[in-house]
Amino acid sequence: MAQESGDLVSDCQFWLQKLSGWDQASTLETQQDTCLHLPRFQEFLRQMYEALKEMDPDTIMERFPTVRQLLAKTCQNPFILAYDESQKIVIWCLCCLINKEPQSTAESRLNSWVQGLLLHILSPFRFDVKEVGLFTQCLGYDPVDYYPGLLKNMVLSLVSELRENHLNGFNTQRRMAPEQVTSLSRICVPLVTLPDFEPLVEALLTYHGHGPQEVLWPQFFEAVSEAFLLKKMSLPASAVISLWLRHLPSLEKATLHLFEKLFSRERNCLRRIECLIKDSLLPQAACHPAVFRIVDEMFRCALLETDGAPEVLAALQVFTRCFLEALEKENKQLKFAFKAYLPYAPPPLATVLLQLPADLPQGCWLQPLQHISQLLREAVEAQAHGSHQGPLESWFLLAHFGGWADMAAEQLLRSEADPPAALLWLLAFYYSPREGGPQRARTMVQVGAMLHRLRQLSARGRLLARDLQAATGERSPADPSTPACGPLVRRLLLGFLLGTPEGRTIAREAVASMAHTQDRTREVIGVLDQTLSRWGRLGVEAPSAGALTRALLEELRAQVQ
Repeated sequence: MAQESGDLVSDCQFWLQKLSGWDQASTLETQQDTCLHLPRFQEFLRQMYEALKEMDPDTIMERFPTVRQLLAKTCQNPFILAYDESQKIVIWCLCCLINKEPQSTAESRLNSWVQGLLLHILSPFRFDVKEVGLFTQCLGYDPVDYYPGLLKNMVLSLVSELRENHLNGFNTQRRMAPEQVTSLSRICVPLVTLPDFEPLVEALLTYHGHGPQEVLWPQFFEAVSEAFLLKKMSLPASAVISLWLRHLPSLEKATLHLFEKLFSRERNCLRRIECLIKDSLLPQAACHPAVFRIVDEMFRCALLETDGAPEVLAALQVFTRCFLEALEKENKQLKFAFKAYLPYAPPPLATVLLQLPADLPQGCWLQPLQHISQLLREAVEAQAHGSHQGPLESWFLLAHFGGWADMAAEQLLRSEADPPAALLWLLAFYYSPREGGPQRARTMVQVGAMLHRLRQLSARGRLLARDLQAATGERSPADPSTPACGPLVRRLLLGFLLGTPEGRTIAREAVASMAHTQDRTREVIGVLDQTLSRWGRLGVEAPSAGALTRALLEELRAQVQ
């Protein structure tokens, strides 16, 4: 590294002499020499940037004492700045010299000097910086006093003009040509992380030309997207949404960035998942159907690739809930028909699924559950007889609104009569959507018999964990065999343990037997976490059940950390 730094210092001297020679003569030979050496000079600038970006401004000035002269002469050479690539790398190098929080007069002066060069590069959009400099010097002002304010005013002026151009009306004069907007966005690529330029970045993102072609430079979108995801800049939601609507790769990258956070090796609790999803701004952006359908399709792919992994399913349901909240906040009446968001969903089914359990009184859940089951069953049977949509399409729709499946399980556990067939079908389909009709019917019979045995055990008063194992078909840890639709069985068993006084007395022993592997432990953690979240949304948490559930969660999470 020291040798490379020494080589760059030597190269810096060489190019400084070259730049001085090019400055002193404007003959045809000098111009030809500039063009001849430009590729080598660009490569040198790239190497300089790679070195500078790893240092703070004080270290840069110590290692490369002539860097200011070099960059200043480069900015004064029109043949060098005429090349887009040279201009971009020079701006990158200049940005490395800026102190984000200057602590001394020297650091403030260095910032002002950099701002002056940035003004010079932006000056073709506004005015001649040399003339402004002469005028302010005649008034007795030092550059350190006027460059920061001048840069701020230039940015505000550009912002104002972009917004005026964007206005619709017969009296609006378009003063900035599309080519100028394109060039301005290109120049801003290396500047997007500088606070002084954030208003300009926002104005460019929300600016739309009057023609069908995109006017902003593609690399501008990429630079803003990366800076936003890495939290190197702050933008209002409207600007971020405009970015995603205008640049599909940025939306896809933002969704994948969220997935990386959600599905990391460390499992997130539902509260953390909700915070991550809301912080991403994707639910708010998804109020536009085009954004929703892209994010939704990426969730679908994640579910298919992971074979319906519980953590992906939980994240989809939290995202759907956050999206519906954002939609309600944006306006009480939908700007778009709901079919624009889920085009393949049968309207009657979508309507009843949108009536979330939390919006209905506690005693009124059975009827909509039976209605949902009926509509889903009709859709699945139609899809099985030649429809272009498969049963998984209906399951994916139901998966958005998994709270209804949880409510079906609660209703089955509370029922004192024979379990309603509609609820058994709904749960069998939700937990095993790939099963055919005969296999699903067998699952319904097995689950119905298990619920009957649980009611018999509950009526006896005193429960033993081994009796529950026999009743549910759950084997001991030494027996690897599992009953049909094991996740559904375990979901109902956990509901029984937490929802009845008899079950709570043996809950710890039964859960310990159930969570005998890391995967099983994570599955149980997910169910307990969802149970607490559902109780909180519905306002039905019983103190004893809530305390026990939290204690079990804490103990199980300690085992998998």
